[in-house]
Amino acid sequence: MREVFQQELREVQSRLVQIAELVETAIQQATTAFGSSDVALAELVLDGSDQVDQFTSELDELTIDILARQQPVASDLRLIVGALRMSSSLERMADLAQHIAQLARYRYPESAIPEGLRKTFSKMGAVDVKMAGLLVELLRDQNAKVIDKIRDLDDDLDELHAKVFEKVLSEKIQVDGPTGVVDATLASRYHERFGDHAVDITKQMNFFLSGELQ
Repeated sequence: MREVFQQELREVQSRLVQIAELVETAIQQATTAFGSSDVALAELVLDGSDQVDQFTSELDELTIDILARQQPVASDLRLIVGALRMSSSLERMADLAQHIAQLARYRYPESAIPEGLRKTFSKMGAVDVKMAGLLVELLRDQNAKVIDKIRDLDDDLDELHAKVFEKVLSEKIQVDGPTGVVDATLASRYHERFGDHAVDITKQMNFFLSGELQ
């Protein structure tokens, strides 16, 4: 029975990694579509939304079933409860990637990014993609050192997010009316929230590894 339980725990971990890999692909495609006004790539991100939702729902069902049957304790319980919370964060991250893709689609063939913010959004996209890749590594290898790397990147993302608002409010860049302001602020918020959810996952993983939620 113990071996069956351990196999189920490995299945939970494997499914978390699988969802994280889908999120990594989604944010890669979404940020590329956003930066290049690639409507076909944006549509690809939007078309993949159901798969993340399905995988998340199946993982939640599995973890609830394990809780009911196995009644885990200590670190095993932390993993199961953490998996429920992490899958929720991953689902939100996929949603945010879709929001970024939607902006690219709505403004096509024009760009949703004001000219003076292209470099800033390029940096934000690169940070999000790197964070997503590190999440895959963290969930797969459960290496606590990766947690600090993700949190450092989130600090970088917060700084870039602040710069977007600073530039928009200072009127130092050419923004295409209210629509341009809305696009820029929404896009920046989506990128920043993506990082926040990544940090939430690091908190759950830290709790699993150390028993401390921080």
